[in-house]
Amino acid sequence: MTAPEEPEKPESDDERRSKGLPPAPSLPGEEVPVVDPPKPVQVSFWLWVASGVVFIVGYLLMFLARDRLIDQLVTSNTNTSITGDQIRSGMTVVFAVVLVGAVSFAALYVLFAWKARQGTRSARTVLTVLMVITLLFQLLVQFASIVTLVATLIGLVALILMYLPKVTPYFPKVSRRAK
Repeated sequence: MTAPEEPEKPESDDERRSKGLPPAPSLPGEEVPVVDPPKPVQVSFWLWVASGVVFIVGYLLMFLARDRLIDQLVTSNTNTSITGDQIRSGMTVVFAVVLVGAVSFAALYVLFAWKARQGTRSARTVLTVLMVITLLFQLLVQFASIVTLVATLIGLVALILMYLPKVTPYFPKVSRRAK
């Protein structure tokens, strides 16, 4: 007579993360395991949230002050083929699009910071790409204010915290053979 087989022990979230997998999904009624990321990753998460909120506030302030900003553009316009009305209508749309973009980026910051907080390496990579896009927008398009530059600085600090040497083991590199 053979001994009954023991049921397979489910993989821990750390074991799944080392294989490049996300944490195991929880079934209804199951207790959700508590994620305990390193302190810099925890701080980074909250800095990403703060960065997103400050971005929204900065671009909301610009949107609310758009009449004053548009008037400055109209008075500084030296191109006689572009009328003040054309500038007004075009810039109103631009301010609205930039505000929607800020809300979208803030949502992406929070989503991927949450996933990075769970130890998902690809989320950290996505946050890096988002920060590069943000920096390029702030520096090249020059559609920024002091508030949005502060938000960018907060995001840069959050990103740096995710790349500190002591948190590297929390974001293990997935070997090609593990897939």
